[in-house]
Amino acid sequence: MSTQVLPQTGAAEPRTGPAAGQDADARPSRSLVTRWLLGWCSLTLLVTSIFTAAIAVVGWSLVVASISSIPAAGIGIVMLVPTLWLCGVLGHAERHRVAALTGQTIHPPASQAGQPLWKRLFLDAHSWKSVGYLVLHTFWGAATGAVALAVLAHCLLILAMPLYAGNIPDDGITLLWAFTVDGAPALITLWLLALITLLALPALAAVTTMVDVTLARWLLGRSEAQQVRELAARVDTLTESRAETVDSVEAERRRIERDLHDGPQQRLVAIAMSLGMAKEAIRTDPDTAAELVDEAHTSAKEAIVEMRHVARGIVPPVLSDRGLDAALSALAARSPVPVDVDVRDVGRVDPTVEAIAYFVVSEALTNVAKHSGADRATVDVGVTRGPRGQQLAVTVTDDGRGGADPMLGTGLTGLRQRVGSIDGDLRVSSPEGGPTTLAARLPLRENETRRPGPRGPQAPAGSQPPTGSQPPTGARPEAPAGTGPRSGEAGGAPPFGPPGPATPGATQPLLAGSRPEPNDPLATRYLRPGRSQ
Repeated sequence: MSTQVLPQTGAAEPRTGPAAGQDADARPSRSLVTRWLLGWCSLTLLVTSIFTAAIAVVGWSLVVASISSIPAAGIGIVMLVPTLWLCGVLGHAERHRVAALTGQTIHPPASQAGQPLWKRLFLDAHSWKSVGYLVLHTFWGAATGAVALAVLAHCLLILAMPLYAGNIPDDGITLLWAFTVDGAPALITLWLLALITLLALPALAAVTTMVDVTLARWLLGRSEAQQVRELAARVDTLTESRAETVDSVEAERRRIERDLHDGPQQRLVAIAMSLGMAKEAIRTDPDTAAELVDEAHTSAKEAIVEMRHVARGIVPPVLSDRGLDAALSALAARSPVPVDVDVRDVGRVDPTVEAIAYFVVSEALTNVAKHSGADRATVDVGVTRGPRGQQLAVTVTDDGRGGADPMLGTGLTGLRQRVGSIDGDLRVSSPEGGPTTLAARLPLRENETRRPGPRGPQAPAGSQPPTGSQPPTGARPEAPAGTGPRSGEAGGAPPFGPPGPATPGATQPLLAGSRPEPNDPLATRYLRPGRSQ
């Protein structure tokens, strides 16, 4: 027997052939070219800093004037609010300018939404930090911008010297209003130095702009301490959500096991017993055998209905086949309360997100029918832009009496766990007198392609499944280990009492987990497969 050796997780697979060597040689050159091109963006940042520094002077000068006029006439209090707002806007624009031209990530500052109004107007940390940045940028930006512009202009003028060589004065060229260069050797050397300087200027600009990036992160962005606190809180939330998801999955598994045990399995046991008795009576009492076959037929149809209910509790087929719009429309059609459904250009998204959105609407409409006393409900689904990218917004509103407590009820708790498992957000608003609004925001993956349902097209009527999809006649497929219901668990006892001790040579019962009692002759007689006539 051959043994297949699996590669270790995380280990890099060796690459052979010329492609590996070519990539290794080409990657540094591409990186250097990319850095050199990005250096021109940094040079653009330095040159444009001359103009932004002039605008910064206006911003912080107005703040200084407003503060200075407070003791004199008190009008400075009124002027301080718009000037601080202006500095905040300038700081916001400057943060985006630095990030766009350097390629660095500068996280926006924390929101002040929960602060009192007076504190947001006069003590907003972001606005005052923006004032400090504008003051520093006035001097640093003007100085570095002037130097960068002067060096760039001189390099371009010297490199263009062959174009106007005939117009060079006899006494040479004066540089920086102080140095004179005369003679052909000196001019050629100067031209080569200008070329080297121009080629090195992007790299020098990239190093210089790191000061701008540091100032922007320090005064215009989110501090490292804030980022660490937010990441720690996010880790705690995800850890709690993971534990809740594990508990929710286990509870769902037990529910499915209980539903299968109490419903379809009991029907299948009854079918097996009816067919077994009909098989015994078909020669001696055909009428009784026909009644038993009819009874088995009825039980089979009831088992099919119960299996559909169980499957609908997992993922409804219409959701897998036709998507969220059709599934929600079918859900609204079954609701006793009239429901208006509006699904706007959602298409096919991640199956997990679709299933969670479906169950959010299902639970919400169930609560509307049971508790709200509403005359009408609305379901609104669409894709919006959230703080972390695109998200699926699901909103269910009813005109009922309101007053619902979102902390009570296992249904909302389960929905909160489902939504939290994918880092979503669930909010319930239900004031006394209504209306009640349940809003879920489910994050979507960026650039997610719309795809058909996972089940694919339906087979035409009367077509046979492909060869190998069904076991051969007479063979009994083996159930996966652990899938059968366990005796003694919550959710119903076995159909024939507690399990008895295994007897040597005894065959297995027809249904896993439904072992008949040894003293029950009826069950023993009609649930033994392969029994001779």
